[in-house]
Amino acid sequence: MGIIIKPIVTEKMTAVTEKTPNRFGFRVQPDANKLEIKNAIETMYKVVVKDVNTMNYSGKKKSRYTKSGAVNGRQDAFKKAIVTLKGGDTIDFFSNI
Repeated sequence: MGIIIKPIVTEKMTAVTEKTPNRFGFRVQPDANKLEIKNAIETMYKVVVKDVNTMNYSGKKKSRYTKSGAVNGRQDAFKKAIVTLKGGDTIDFFSNI
């Protein structure tokens, strides 16, 4: 499996991209470092990466009440990378739909 798991396309990330059009979010492998993320983005999307910021999210406990009682579970922990591209570069996630 590659370093990049999937791009993050949420309302919050779309707002960040509209404010600064050269920033994109990706969910990445937890053991990946910034240089590996940079190289993976550059080879996959053919762009020049200027900066990479990473964030580690811990898994959170969740509970849900059903007819049969409370169901307890846990969300997965994951790592998120915010990638800043060089001036004129952009990534189109919906080009192959």
